[in-house]
Amino acid sequence: MSASLVLIIVVATAYLATHLLYEWLAKRLLIVSGAEYLVLGILLGPQVSGVIPVTAAESFGPIIVLGTGWIGLTVGMQFYLPRLVRITGLTFRLAVIESLVTLGAVTLVLWWALPALGLTSQFWAIVPALALGAIAVASTPAGLDIALRDRKKREPVVNQLETSLGVNALVAIVTTGILFAWVHRAPTSALRPPTPTEWAVITVGIGFLGGSLFHLFLGEERQVDRLVVSLGGAVILASGTAAYLNVSPVLATLVIGIVLVNTSRARNELRTVLAAAERPFYYVLLLLAGLSWKPSTSATVFAVILLYLVTRTASKVYAARATTVWNNATPQLGRDWGKALIGQGRLTVALALDYARRPELPIGDVVFTAALASVLLTEFAAARLVRAALLPIVEPLRDLAQRLPWVDADEDVPAQATGEQPAMSGAGAASSGAFIAPDVEGASTLLPPDAEVTPSLGGYALGRRNLVREGEQPDAADVNKAPPSDSSNEPR
Repeated sequence: MSASLVLIIVVATAYLATHLLYEWLAKRLLIVSGAEYLVLGILLGPQVSGVIPVTAAESFGPIIVLGTGWIGLTVGMQFYLPRLVRITGLTFRLAVIESLVTLGAVTLVLWWALPALGLTSQFWAIVPALALGAIAVASTPAGLDIALRDRKKREPVVNQLETSLGVNALVAIVTTGILFAWVHRAPTSALRPPTPTEWAVITVGIGFLGGSLFHLFLGEERQVDRLVVSLGGAVILASGTAAYLNVSPVLATLVIGIVLVNTSRARNELRTVLAAAERPFYYVLLLLAGLSWKPSTSATVFAVILLYLVTRTASKVYAARATTVWNNATPQLGRDWGKALIGQGRLTVALALDYARRPELPIGDVVFTAALASVLLTEFAAARLVRAALLPIVEPLRDLAQRLPWVDADEDVPAQATGEQPAMSGAGAASSGAFIAPDVEGASTLLPPDAEVTPSLGGYALGRRNLVREGEQPDAADVNKAPPSDSSNEPR
């Protein structure tokens, strides 16, 4: 039996088993499933059992490029501009500061540590240090989806986490894309090799070309089967071209996703297709990552892993805490929401694979090992970290919301049965029982009951339940009072 056939059988069996256990593990034990595929790949790979030889593992390179491109497309589909402009400036500010602090802290610490440990020269140390800094920014959204899947996601802290997950992914992908354009192996046949800026523009241009070709050949098609084929073709074209030119396929497909979600009328159908295929692609990437992983028992590699984990965790937690206190947002967000961003998952694996497959970049095996070790140690506990970080702030807000007569738009409850007025939008939303909470700038933050809810796509849903400013700002003392009905000025 060939190695490829063995791999297909193992992947199919493992996926069916995990699919059956996923819901049970998520609900009962708050465990994020996925890292077991990485362990399975290590056991099947040439480093342990040798069931899959080295030559067979290397032949799966195109599948790795396709999988990383699909994850980039999934992230890009979340940046729908009409929804983004409704997110408050404070939410964006906290997310961007936390991302940049994590990027800078991990990069600076490892830029000093890598040459000190003798792994690379002082000149080249910035390349793997910046790569690990970008990878450290990425966080897994699976923990948020599992921890709060059965709860009302209407608290400002949940909106902040969703926005931070999207900004984390954007910063990580753009940073690695610029890094690969900067340290680029120029083709030998070129008369004048392109500059790093030109390589970055070429990467973005590949994404725009892929999104344009999607519209040219598919138009306004809404049939799911045709959308699957067309999306696969767009990802193969863009990621394959980027891999051939030795630029970032994740950044190229990210641009495709941004183009599609803002120009296509079938964006909901596209999200459904991407959400259905994201988990299988992630499992395949984990398995192939385990096959190609070359673990090291060197003390210097363990030191790099320890520095990476400690610096990243401290940056996530304390950067979020400091910026929250500085912006006086502690009553709405709490101080520990950064703990919910500690877990790492699919995007971390994709970026690490993209770095490790480039032989011209220094110490790719060390970068790859640090990233995979972080996934192994943090993904299983991601949901528990989210639950521990959010419960102190979510439960008091939930008690407040229960004292307000608001109707949940996600539940089809007749207004006559509850005694409530029908939900309204715009200026009349306050009288319909929408949840109003004071924010740090003295205004009120309104989350209408009829807020648009889009598929999760792994949780990178920026503004999935966006907070919208209300024109009239109620007094803080009126928050705990029931809003007046439409027909009477007397309280309910």
